[in-house]
Order: sequence, then C-alpha cells, then structure tokens
Amino acid sequence: MAPEIDKKKDPRAWDALTPPLAEWILDAIAAMGFGRMTPVQASTIPLFMGNKDVVVEAVTGSGKTLAFLIPVVEKLLRLEESIKRHHVGAIIVSPTRELATQIHSVLLSLLAFHGPSAEALQPLEEDEKRKPSPALSVVPQLLLGGTTTPAQDLSRFLKNSPNLLISTPGRLLELLSSPHVHCPQSSFEVLVLDEADRLLDLGFKDDLQKILGRLPKQRRTGLFSASVSEAVGEIVRVGLRNPVKIAVKVKSAAGDDKRTPASLQMSYLLTQPSHKFPALLSLLSQLDPTPQKTIVYLSTCAAVDYFQHILSALLPSQFSLLPLHGKHPPNVRQKNFSKYITAVTPTILLTTDVAARGLDIPQVDLVVQIDPPSDPKVFLHRCGRAGRAGRKGLSVIFLQPGREEDYIPFLEVRKTPISLLKRPEISVTDEDAKLVISKIRKEVLADRALYDKGQRAFVSWMKAYSKHQASSIFRVADLDWTELGNAWGLVRLPKMPELKKWEGDKTLGVKINMAEYAYKDKAREKARRVAMEEEKNKDPYVPSEEAIRKRKEREAWSHKHEQQDVKEARREKKRRKREAERMEKMTEEEKANEKEVQDLLEQVRRKRAEEENDEEFKGFDD
Repeated sequence: MAPEIDKKKDPRAWDALTPPLAEWILDAIAAMGFGRMTPVQASTIPLFMGNKDVVVEAVTGSGKTLAFLIPVVEKLLRLEESIKRHHVGAIIVSPTRELATQIHSVLLSLLAFHGPSAEALQPLEEDEKRKPSPALSVVPQLLLGGTTTPAQDLSRFLKNSPNLLISTPGRLLELLSSPHVHCPQSSFEVLVLDEADRLLDLGFKDDLQKILGRLPKQRRTGLFSASVSEAVGEIVRVGLRNPVKIAVKVKSAAGDDKRTPASLQMSYLLTQPSHKFPALLSLLSQLDPTPQKTIVYLSTCAAVDYFQHILSALLPSQFSLLPLHGKHPPNVRQKNFSKYITAVTPTILLTTDVAARGLDIPQVDLVVQIDPPSDPKVFLHRCGRAGRAGRKGLSVIFLQPGREEDYIPFLEVRKTPISLLKRPEISVTDEDAKLVISKIRKEVLADRALYDKGQRAFVSWMKAYSKHQASSIFRVADLDWTELGNAWGLVRLPKMPELKKWEGDKTLGVKINMAEYAYKDKAREKARRVAMEEEKNKDPYVPSEEAIRKRKEREAWSHKHEQQDVKEARREKKRRKREAERMEKMTEEEKANEKEVQDLLEQVRRKRAEEENDEEFKGFDD
C-alpha cells in the first residue's frame, strides 16, 4: 500500500511557523479565538523572531499587536539565563495611554498561559521584593504619565524588577534616566515602536531620539504603523540596521489596494446640521442587529463635554454612553475606556481623535463621524475602529449638502472611496429634527451649566472647522448660523468674530430671561445671585471696566469707516506674515503633508472645472 502523502500545511496556520511557537503560546492563541494568523502576523512573526529588524505597514485592524508581542515574549524566554535584577530586556513604546494599556492587557492574557510568568505576576506584599524565578519568565511593567509619579514608577521597578517595559515616550524617558535602570548590551533584546507615525505626529521625535540614545545599538527593532511617513523613515535610518519592510495590503474586488479591511463598509450621508443627531438616533434604532459597540466622533473636547449630557437624554434606554477625550484626567480616561471595552450591553463611546488610532477595541459595529476630521489622514483611522479581525463593520460620515460634498471626490483622489449609505429606513424629516431640537433645548433650559458648556463647545467647534486642511471644502463663510445654532439646541449664539457682521437673530427665536436663568447646582446658583446683587449695587457714576471698554469701542466707531482700507491692507499683510511663520515652523514632513493636501484639492477643483466645461451647449428651448 502506497504511503499517504502529507497534505500541505496552511501557511497561515500557527503551527506552521518556523521556528515553531512554544506549546503554551499555541494554547493561549487558541483560547483567544485566533484560528489562523492574519497576513501581517504570518509575514512578520518569522522575520522578527529570526533576528531581523522590521518596518511593518499594515491596514488598521490587521493584528499588529500579536505580531510583535509573540516575538518579544519568545526572545525573552529563549535566553540562556534570566535577565539580572533591574536590567531591561525589551521595551514597547506607544503614543497614547489607552493603546499602552491595551498592549499590556493583551500581554497579560498571553502570559496567563505561561506558568513561570503567571507565577511571577502574582501581587507582592507591601514590603516584599520580587525574588528571581528559577525558570525564565516575562515580567512586564506599564508606565503611564499622569496616573503615577516618576518616583512611584521607579519604586515599583526596583521592587518588581520587570524585564519588559510598556510605556508612553515621556514617562519611559524619565525612568531610563535613572541610574538604577539598566539596558546593557548583554541583556537588552528588542525595541518596538507601535503606531510609529502617530508617535512622531504627536511631537515625540526628540524623546524617541533620546530613548534610542540610551539603548544598545546591537538589538532587534520593530516599527509598526498603518502608514510609514518620511519622519518614520528618519527613525528607520537612525535606529534600525538593514530592516525588512513588510507592507500588507488588502485587495478590493477591482484588484486595487485597499487601506481598510474588506469587512468594513465606509459610507457617507448628506444631511443638514439639524438632521445629524436625529440621523444618528435613527441609525442606532434601525440597524439590525442593534450595534453593541458604537464610536461617535466629534471634533473637540468641549463638544464631547456638552453632547455627553445632551445625548444621554436623547438615546434609547438600552444604550449607555461614555465620554472620552484628551483633556479628561488620566484616571477618568482610564476608567471610561475600561468600562467601554468590557461593556456587555449596547454602549456608545463619544470621543475625539484621541480614540482614532491604534486602539483595538473588540467588536465595534458602528463608527459615526458627526464632524469630519481636520486632518484627512485621520479619516481612515477613525473608520478602522470598526470591521476589525474579519468582523463586519459600518462607518458613516455626515456631510452637509453643498460644498462639503467635494469631500467625496477628495477622498477618492486619496484612494479612499466611500459610498452613499443606501438604507431607506434611515430617514429624517424636518418634523423629526424639530422634535430633537426641542428636546435638546429642554435640557439646556433646565440647567444654565449646559448653556455655558454649549457656548464654549460651539466656539471650539467653529475654530476646529476653520482649521480643516481641506479649507476650500470646509469654509466658515458657507455656514448657516441659524441652522447650526438650532442643530446644537442653543438658546442664543455665542459672541464670536465670525458673527459680528451677521444680521440674523442671535437669540434663535428663543425668549429667555437671563437674569432668572438658573444653575441646577445650588452653590453655583447662589454665587451667581451674589455676583448679580453686587453688580446692581455698584455706584452708577463709577463705570465698570466693561463699560469703559464699550465706550472706547463706540468712540472708535466713527473712525472705522475711514480706516477700513488701511486695516484690510494690514490684515492681509499680517495674514501673509503668519502664513510664512507657520510654514517656517513646519517640519519637512508637515510641509510635505500640506503640499499633498493642497495638490489633492487642486485636483478636485480641476476635475469639477473639467466636468462643468464638458457640458455641451444644446441650444435654447423652442
């Protein structure tokens, strides 16, 4: 009888790797539910384990975290002897606290299957010090700025003697500056920079250079990113030796390279500002099955602070809402992020671009961009929070009809095509919008604190809108202030330079006695009343600073018309000077990005002009 021929092994099977993974890692991966390697894991793990420096560029949601964690752990556990106390064997650098926490969490899930490491990670008594394990183990330490002090981090390091550090750049540099922390050639194995382009976008370049200067040159280094920019190229030249570049892309049905997972549907919806939140509510209630995890993006921290209260009053009862932005205290950010990723009921994360990059939040079904991002590069990263690891996901961006529609061909030029959301059940009428606006105003009128938040949020939103890199598409001059004020549920528009010459109704048709408009918080309302009384009892013949300022403005008014031309010339001169100064402060990468955006906008303008010129004159009607 002829011998049975072995079937060819699946190249993406975990047990097909050479060198083979340890049995406990295979058990851990199976328990995590990863049946096969993703393309980025299959391409990266063998090279990174095989003593190659790697630069990995892969679409968002492609499994990069395990692609570097497995080689790092394997390298530390295959050493001939344990790393000495207070010596570091590996470092993973992340741009944000949330991403660093997430990497640490995945690592702990992995190490739970390795007996010696799991034992070494057992909590110590207050005065006890970690004793070296007779078997090789991995002991990580998470370093996050704002959650602990540098002294507390050092104390924990000296007590636990970790051999793997996961950190944001600033806090890592502080720890490495201590004479008690050692990264010698004899023990240091590997450095990983996760979301490397984001590290540089956030201004960590100097810190990274200093960190690299404290590490031995004979090491393995991995750079992982959704896009490799020129600035990342500089780090590659300085910190890596003959790296292997791995670019893993997804093919569309047409055969073109895609920059997002195939399981993600990217769509847009043309909607007036006052219809945006009704459309969001319609999406949440009409989608089947109901989205379990949703991320809603706003452009500013102040907008999140305002709409977290508004949306909580509007959402269907089965949804809970959690806010997250960069100005939250670190403990609040950590608590809300942890609540979101562990939620087992339908939950919405209301956030800014702080949650746009790198975070592998499990089971995100829906991403809604109420505001388009100022930086076009961030658009893809926002979308990519959904549709990860093969799970179906939907991303929707709301655009106003008119000039904002140019964002669609603009994204096409950037090889990021999006399609119209074709769901007849997701429809909003003017009556729906009026009902939502009245509900928002009811909340605002019930507490003056919400009025204050709304005023700050609207001003911050307008500033963000004016700073869009695609400024010819998102133009402040085209905004309908009444429509926007109603969409936000404001009871009056804030004082802004943009509204000085606007002749519309700044009260938005809402009659309100500001003297009686009270805060819900009793202490705050009492303080307001006291301040009002003091103002009333002032000597009317002694003008206040505000009155003096207004008088000066009135006196100057008569000269304004005569000096208008001079002022306009000065403004233009100052604008050119500011632009020159801005360009001068830019890095080469930022200048290149600016040029790229302007070139893309020019392409869109040319395309539209050509389409208009192509319209053939067919004569007058009879």
